[in-house]
Amino acid sequence: MTRDEARALLTSMTQSASLLRHMRTVELVMEAYALQLGEPADRWAIAGLLHDADYEAHPDRHPHVIVGKLRDAGEEEIAHAVSAHYTKWGVPYESRLDKALLACDELTGFIVACAQVRPEGIATLEAKSVIKKLKDKGFAAKVDREEVYKGVELFGVDLTAHIAFIIEVLKQNKEELGI
Repeated sequence: MTRDEARALLTSMTQSASLLRHMRTVELVMEAYALQLGEPADRWAIAGLLHDADYEAHPDRHPHVIVGKLRDAGEEEIAHAVSAHYTKWGVPYESRLDKALLACDELTGFIVACAQVRPEGIATLEAKSVIKKLKDKGFAAKVDREEVYKGVELFGVDLTAHIAFIIEVLKQNKEELGI
């Protein structure tokens, strides 16, 4: 699957600007990690781009619709990662891609939320501020902190370094993302 095919699939099921932006942010972070780790950048980026593609159109069947479409397209590795991007679904984490998507999804969304409440947006956001906000259960209350910590643990990265990495990727794309 090419990125153009992935974008067409995404936009066939998702119209929400905020959800599209979320998936774009995760796409960018996943691509950056793939490049750093010597993994296939397009495949990792597509996993980030499509992980929530069916959430708006089929919330009661998420992620089964997008996973089925990925499997039909012969994208088993990406389908598995998408099916595992929430620990409570009980899907085993078999690859670095699976673990990376889990580690990047919730936390990237949380970091965007942190940037949105700052006058300077992402430009001056630091990891220590994000860690402080993670401890505030009232801030971005829908973000499952347990998922954030479990993802970091499974991916085998330091929380502060992981947050700083995500912030840097988002800063490089702040105009496009509007943060």
